[in-house]
Amino acid sequence: MNREWLQQQIDELNEKNVHYEDAALLFELKKLVKESDERITQLQGEIDGKSWNHREW
Repeated sequence: MNREWLQQQIDELNEKNVHYEDAALLFELKKLVKESDERITQLQGEIDGKSWNHREW
């Protein structure tokens, strides 16, 4: 899944939104997507680091 595309879709939904509850949900969803992407990046780095360290095999 492309994070930028998903963020754009959330923004478009938010522009059409008129309800506070929906705006709050979309705001948190956007935050969750960003945090998930950061965590994936961290885990990829951890896997890469462990693959180079023979003691971690």
